[in-house]
Amino acid sequence: MYVKFFKRVLDLLLSVVALIVLSPIFLILTLVGAVAMRGNPFFFQSRPGKKGKDGKEKIFKLIKFRTMSNKKDKDGNLLPDGMRLNRYGIILRSTSLDELPELLNILRGDMSIVGPRPQLVRDMVFMNEEQRHRHDVRPGLTGFAQINGRNNITWEQKFEYDIQYIDNGITFVGDVKIILRTVGKVFKRSDTVREGTVSDMDFGDWLLKESKVSRETYDAKQKEAKDLIGV
Repeated sequence: MYVKFFKRVLDLLLSVVALIVLSPIFLILTLVGAVAMRGNPFFFQSRPGKKGKDGKEKIFKLIKFRTMSNKKDKDGNLLPDGMRLNRYGIILRSTSLDELPELLNILRGDMSIVGPRPQLVRDMVFMNEEQRHRHDVRPGLTGFAQINGRNNITWEQKFEYDIQYIDNGITFVGDVKIILRTVGKVFKRSDTVREGTVSDMDFGDWLLKESKVSRETYDAKQKEAKDLIGV
């Protein structure tokens, strides 16, 4: 009953209230971001959402505040992440304020307040059938994996937590507990980035590094991801 009827209503109510209450911060970050990033303060990226009736994940555009500049080298290639992540971007990431625009995704129905975090399309293509079970529900602004390590657990552990969230039964009380624990983590600024890295490693890159996939499989999956988003 909760999943079919009330969860979506709760998403709408909470996202509208949050946008109204946080609108001054939203406006300030939009203006400051435009200056800090020397242009568009928003970042749009294709992500896999809930599966449709055809059993395939719906690809949607995730909206975030930009945390990295578009600085390029003399050949026109983007500089490494560490060189494009400025102080403003670090602050946004450490406070999770970069994810504030995702409230608009929730209003549109792309996402939910609580659910498995939407990964990259190039992560999705490397998931096995069981791991893609996480896409049976809308992705969330926060989720069970986020309160159990977030970026400081392995990819396989992340997916295990995502599946547990679904298989153990999605409840109102369970979602409230996840929201409250997420708030605590945001204030503590914990687990925002995997220790020792500037940003989290892609799932495919991690599998290749751990020798869990071959280079041939890796290249084929990367091409599949590009085809899905039309790159």
